[in-house]
Amino acid sequence: MGSLTRSEEMRFCQLIVEKDAAFNIVAEIGKNPYVQFKDVREKEIFQKSFLSFFQLNPNVNNFQRTFVKDIRRYDEMERKLRFLEAQIVKDEIIVSGKVDNGDYAILPTSELNTLEGTLVELEKDVKSMNDSDAQLKANFMDLKEWDAVLDKTDEFFQGGVDDQAQEELEAQDEDGVTRSEKGPVNYLVGIVRRERLNGFERVLWRACHHTAYIRSSDIEEELEDPSGEKVHKSVFIIFLKGDRMRSIVEKVCDGFKAKLFKNCPKTFKERQSARNDVRARIQDLQTVLGQTREHRFRVLQAAANNHHQWLKQVRMIKTVFHMLNLFTFDGIGRFFVGECWIPAKHVDHVRRAIEVGAERSGSSVKPVLNILETSVTPPTYNETNKFTAVFQGIVDSYGIASYRELNPAPYTIITFPFLFSCMFGDLGHGVIMLMAGLWFVLREKNLQARNIKDEIFNMFFGGRYIILLMGIFSIHAGIVYNDLFAKSFNIFGSGWKNPYNMSEVDSWIEHTEHGKEMLVELAPEHAYDHAGGPYSFGVDPIWNIAENKLNFLNSMKMKLSVILGISQMTFGVVLSFFNHTFNKSKIDIFTVFIPQMLFMGCIFMYLCLQIILKWLFFWTQEATIFGQIYPGSHCAPSLLIGLINMFMMKDREAGFVQPGGKVNGEYKEVEACYLSQWYPGQSVIEMILVVIAVICVPIMLFGKPIHHVMQQKKKQKELHGNVTVRANVVADSSEIVINGGHKKEEAGHGGDHGGHEDESFGDVMVHQAIHTIEYVLGCVSHTASYLRLWALSLAHAQLSEVLWHMVFVTGGLGISGTAGFIAVYVVFFIFFVLTISILVLMEGLSAFLHTLRLHWVEFQSKFYLGLGYPFVPYSFKTALQEAELAAQ
Repeated sequence: MGSLTRSEEMRFCQLIVEKDAAFNIVAEIGKNPYVQFKDVREKEIFQKSFLSFFQLNPNVNNFQRTFVKDIRRYDEMERKLRFLEAQIVKDEIIVSGKVDNGDYAILPTSELNTLEGTLVELEKDVKSMNDSDAQLKANFMDLKEWDAVLDKTDEFFQGGVDDQAQEELEAQDEDGVTRSEKGPVNYLVGIVRRERLNGFERVLWRACHHTAYIRSSDIEEELEDPSGEKVHKSVFIIFLKGDRMRSIVEKVCDGFKAKLFKNCPKTFKERQSARNDVRARIQDLQTVLGQTREHRFRVLQAAANNHHQWLKQVRMIKTVFHMLNLFTFDGIGRFFVGECWIPAKHVDHVRRAIEVGAERSGSSVKPVLNILETSVTPPTYNETNKFTAVFQGIVDSYGIASYRELNPAPYTIITFPFLFSCMFGDLGHGVIMLMAGLWFVLREKNLQARNIKDEIFNMFFGGRYIILLMGIFSIHAGIVYNDLFAKSFNIFGSGWKNPYNMSEVDSWIEHTEHGKEMLVELAPEHAYDHAGGPYSFGVDPIWNIAENKLNFLNSMKMKLSVILGISQMTFGVVLSFFNHTFNKSKIDIFTVFIPQMLFMGCIFMYLCLQIILKWLFFWTQEATIFGQIYPGSHCAPSLLIGLINMFMMKDREAGFVQPGGKVNGEYKEVEACYLSQWYPGQSVIEMILVVIAVICVPIMLFGKPIHHVMQQKKKQKELHGNVTVRANVVADSSEIVINGGHKKEEAGHGGDHGGHEDESFGDVMVHQAIHTIEYVLGCVSHTASYLRLWALSLAHAQLSEVLWHMVFVTGGLGISGTAGFIAVYVVFFIFFVLTISILVLMEGLSAFLHTLRLHWVEFQSKFYLGLGYPFVPYSFKTALQEAELAAQ
């Protein structure tokens, strides 16, 4: 069975159901995510995580499936429901019942037929109302435009526009500006969009050669066209002479989509009568429009109340038919036969579900669920909850675990936020991140109910638990680094003291130029409080004001990064042992795991041990431990030189290397020296460690290929010795009998050969060469890669310090008086915005991506293959969620 660190054990099953009961049985199975159906008609399965999880037989396309007509039927019903939803949203009606209540019962066939008829009638009614509403709106807009034209025409004539136009046109004729036709002055009235009016007047003026007189007036009321768009329009009147000029004006109006009213009354009384008539018609039309919209609202409101349930039913039934298309018939066509993957622990639940489905359909034949043996690798199923899902997603993004392979997700829950905090170690920034994570977690149900569609918000909401943990771990790292917005805090009392008396300090101050800072050196042997010991937890706050702060913190964080990196890589190699043990592959244990551990331990773990011992034994004063003299910290051994000497197998004398390279047997206090030898026999022991590490490389390289050749020869001997030939004289044929007759073990699922039984020697050799080179070089490059913990931590701390001094101190605290108080409020807002946007969001994203790389490449490469494909169970809940996302 499955466990916290391994995927669930899977069973390959065959489901045989009666044809009439198949629908209800599959519908009952869909209520719980326990079954992944496999296309029975397929020829092969493509097990690629980035492709579909089962590939249909190319010889059987979707249009040749059994239930194509049923799927088309419900596709059409879904289309009608989407059309109704669009109309409901257009009228700003709220669709109720969108929250999934977990009820996945399917309606009876009679009710589904009734629903289909209801949807047909609703679509027909709504389309009819849409056409009627569009026609009424068009008529209403025409009447409003006609009313505006009548009003504006009266305004034009009351203002004496016709006399002005007559005089202007006559003046143009007398002055010879242009040649125009003789005859009375006529006019045209029309309406055009306001944004087109200026261009319309310019083109008309040029097209008529200055012989047309135009005046315009804006309609104050906003008009609504049949599509619902609000438009602004203007009324214009054009005075002209002759039919030729009238034809030119009409063509210009057509080009600008201006509407002409050629039947405009000529006298005021006629216009007044027409205006009264059109306003009466407008009032009647408004009444009809109101009644139509009220009826439309009632119809759509009734549809909105049931829309979610109707859409849910249609989509669930579609998924059932899609699953039934993966089944095949028996010889007589009475039974459906399906194949599926089921987690072993859920087989009994599935048996009960198919029995319930058979009972509901009234079938007299009990369905059968057989467990089959197969050589196909099962899918990988890691059960998760809302807390572990995000961490499992991080692992699955690298690659789905191979079947029953060790799952890194449980370890990632701790290691991911921990490594993140090493690069993001600030108490203040950690508190901000913790508050954001808490807000997402505490308002989880409320935010889910709001169904927010924003992609960035959903990304942060989906990672709410990892944000919460990253905030908690960052607070811990901030306390360890003693860093709060680039400031330190003294809680337990500094381990350093001032060794100088006040008279000496006053004397130095007198000799210091005014305005300059005075640097005071605190020698460890005099200023460090040996009785009180170091700072109780974290970095001593004295280092925050020290000039050599970076030198100290760089050394500390660099060594911590190396220790953490080698520890995590070693842990990854240890986890590979459990994979080999689970697969019962002794050859992998002896030729891969043990050499890898020895190689890692003899070089890298030995280096970590030296770092820790250097911290423990080399303090501010000379000490003798186990008969060995350990000087003060200024003469501590050099790790880099020691590592070089180790690989060069250089013999080292006991004593201290002082300036000039001279080795002295006794310790003398000088400004620069380092311990030549840590312990007696160090050169011999380190030589042995290097030799062991070198020997491990050919073992990793040739161990499995040699074992593979030996096993192949052993099998050939056994096969040759166990073959018996029996002659059949009557039939003149021969029969070959192989003793044992047991079933061959599945490839890649264990055995003593590490899953390479069917591979050739060349393949095994190339495989081992690649992995050996990758591991040996990776131990060095991956250790260097973990130095990003130090680099990003340093960058984050320095950027925080720059932001504090350049923005807050200089811009706010550096100003005195009343202006300083005002500046603090303003600068604090700028400081807060920059802190959130740069230090928390941008730096947090950078640290997150680097942590992701450390887990994918440096950690998981030591034990994780990730060559599996996911278990994708059929369930109504998942199908409805995917359909909702696809509809968006």
